[in-house]
Amino acid sequence: MSHLLFIRHGPTRWNETGRIQGRTDMPLSEAGRKAVSSWRLDARFDGWRCFCSPLGRARETAALMQLEPDAEIEALQEMQWGQWEGHTLRSLRAMDPMAFTRNEDRGLDFRPPGGESPREVRSRLHAWITTLTESQLPAIAVCHKGVLRAALSLATQWDMKNDPPEKLRDATAHLYRIDQGHLSVEELNIPLTATPQPSHD
Repeated sequence: MSHLLFIRHGPTRWNETGRIQGRTDMPLSEAGRKAVSSWRLDARFDGWRCFCSPLGRARETAALMQLEPDAEIEALQEMQWGQWEGHTLRSLRAMDPMAFTRNEDRGLDFRPPGGESPREVRSRLHAWITTLTESQLPAIAVCHKGVLRAALSLATQWDMKNDPPEKLRDATAHLYRIDQGHLSVEELNIPLTATPQPSHD
């Protein structure tokens, strides 16, 4: 048995305005860079291996946290939102409320036009986890909200048709046990400790 710690990237301008990013490669915003620069992990995670999504906002988060990824992992990319990238959920619901609600009600099989489903995100994440060797663990995975939700679904059998069994808060990390390729929750919403800011007096 070993462990995998998931961290979502810091805020971008699209996060701040509620726009769906998906695979659109948005950088961290100025406020996002400032916030992530203060994030630090508990000492218990010192020396852990690190893997990262290839999208810039995740790579920038890893760099600002002074993490050194062993590799960029395609399976850690955000869910592909296809034609809906750049839109807000509010605007999409306003276009055709009944159709959007029917799609949301599909849970793991929700699918944006030209995009992928949460079930597919979950499948690619699980496939990657099963490839991890003892020498690659324990590890940190810097990723995206869709991947965090996929990990929680794998560990708890959450079908995404209702609210998650526990809300995943921003600026936190999420620790899972790995046993023979299977995830189980150890600790969610671990605060990313802010370091004291230097005085300018």
